[in-house]
Amino acid sequence: MENFFTILGGMGTLATESFIHTLNKRTEAHRDQDYLNYIVVNHATIPDRTEYIKNPSLENPEEKLIDDIKIHSQLSPKFFVVPCNTAHYYFDEMQKATEIPILHMPRIAVDSIGRHFSDAKRVAVLATEGTILTGVYREALEEQGYEAVIPDEELQEKVNRLIYQEVKENRNLNFELYHEILSDVASKMNCEVTILGCTELSVLYDAYDLTKEYNIIDAQAETVHRTLSMMGKNDLLDDN
Repeated sequence: MENFFTILGGMGTLATESFIHTLNKRTEAHRDQDYLNYIVVNHATIPDRTEYIKNPSLENPEEKLIDDIKIHSQLSPKFFVVPCNTAHYYFDEMQKATEIPILHMPRIAVDSIGRHFSDAKRVAVLATEGTILTGVYREALEEQGYEAVIPDEELQEKVNRLIYQEVKENRNLNFELYHEILSDVASKMNCEVTILGCTELSVLYDAYDLTKEYNIIDAQAETVHRTLSMMGKNDLLDDN
């Protein structure tokens, strides 16, 4: 197979499925051959990234991530996509393991803010505790002159429950809790934009369109846009 990319997924599986669904939905295609060539690696048994970041005595997922990069680099994809925000804690080491570019989902999300919300200054980040602790979004936002705002303990508990108990454990797309969290950000955090920095939140973003009510940047959706661009395809969302 020529002219393809590799999706290094399974973190979690529903989020990987959502990325693929969004990618295919936004690809301009009139026949089978118009869709993109890609390989999906659903490595579901990679240890939990957030659990390790919070407790380094647990199994470190880095070795398995780097092994996957090395193994699949042998097939010579054009680039890798890693649809897990927290896994970008290991981005530098993964990129050192291959000459093939790896798309950096948090940086892509931050890059897109100006395209959608040119006047934004304060940006809220909703993500796993692991992603928050790594500082990958804070660093990317501050590099571009934005103020990064993270949830307080009460709001983070709601985000954790939505990601882990609702989506990961029970496959429940809890609209009420999702809407409540976005409402809390808008009313209490005084932010112009909210970044959804977890691919489980991206599953909810894809299921419920709240973009007319809230200014949202979904990291997964923006990475889909970048993927289409790099593969020379039009993004059907741009035509709407």
